[in-house]
Amino acid sequence: MALVNAGVVVLDCAEPERLAEFYKGLLGAEETDVTANRIEIEGPSGFRLAFRRDVNATPPSWPRPENSLQVHLDLVVADLDEAERAIVGLGGRPVEAKDAAGPHEERGFSDPAGHSFTLRLAVAPTAPKQG
Repeated sequence: MALVNAGVVVLDCAEPERLAEFYKGLLGAEETDVTANRIEIEGPSGFRLAFRRDVNATPPSWPRPENSLQVHLDLVVADLDEAERAIVGLGGRPVEAKDAAGPHEERGFSDPAGHSFTLRLAVAPTAPKQG
């Protein structure tokens, strides 16, 4: 028997209302719980995020080493260019990273409060070559 039934990723930020709007637009999510200091949203696939007010929140500086990565979201999309346009339109920004390219095309971004996330191109799995 599990001790925990459900979980939610919580991002601390100075303006939870602004961050909730960004992620609602990005994920096609709806608010499920709202208090003065916390907003929780849930996307169509059941993915849940919450945003907790912390007036002293300091945005991560990733990829720079000072105050580096604190939390990281990895989101899968079908079209990187389309998703990037939507993110910028919602108030996010691209983040340059010098990591070596992996097997899938990825792009780094930060949300309006400075939290980093990666968009990863959805690639249909392929079977390894036989022989």
